[in-house]
Amino acid sequence: MPDFSNAQDLVAVENIRDNTVILKDGALRQVVLVGGVNFSLKSADEQNLLIAAYQNFLNGLNFPLQIVIHSRKINIENYLKSLDERRAEEQSGLLQSQIAEYEEFIKKFVAENAIMQKSFFVVVSFTPVALPSKSGFLNSLPFFGGGKAQKEKAAEEKETALQEGLQQLKQRTSQVLEGITAMGLEGALLTDEPLVELFYNFYNPETVEKRNVNTK
Repeated sequence: MPDFSNAQDLVAVENIRDNTVILKDGALRQVVLVGGVNFSLKSADEQNLLIAAYQNFLNGLNFPLQIVIHSRKINIENYLKSLDERRAEEQSGLLQSQIAEYEEFIKKFVAENAIMQKSFFVVVSFTPVALPSKSGFLNSLPFFGGGKAQKEKAAEEKETALQEGLQQLKQRTSQVLEGITAMGLEGALLTDEPLVELFYNFYNPETVEKRNVNTK
């Protein structure tokens, strides 16, 4: 039987809340989904403008970014289900037959040719500076470390530090979104549920897409 506790130790994520990934070391991450653009179809002038805008975007940053390209096999189950429903509602026997043939064609095509979807993400990071806890000294002393009041105090300090870090991270994310817009691209901050789905897909690459995280 697999040891799930050991598997969880390999995952660096402690929690996902407030549209933010909280890592076990206290670092914070927000993920921006960016709409793609077909660069090769742009004119030479448009390509140069896009490159210049990208350079300006990078030069205006004073913090690190990660750019992630995620490729997943497209889940067509819902599409096939809609075809079944359409065929069931159709009165014409000829159209029912055509829909059934088309559905079989789609199934065969997907079985022989993996249809992939690429998603583009920008990961914005912020790592709070670890400061000594105000209650840390008392916690290190006998008879003080296990008190309920001290534990509550430590939890309050941790939450305060988290909120301060979130404010810093939100400022960085806003700057990134503005830069993406300036390049003529569309960007959207992933909320909690799409973040969970994204990590599910990352850690389960052998499965078909759980849900489309590109839905805004």
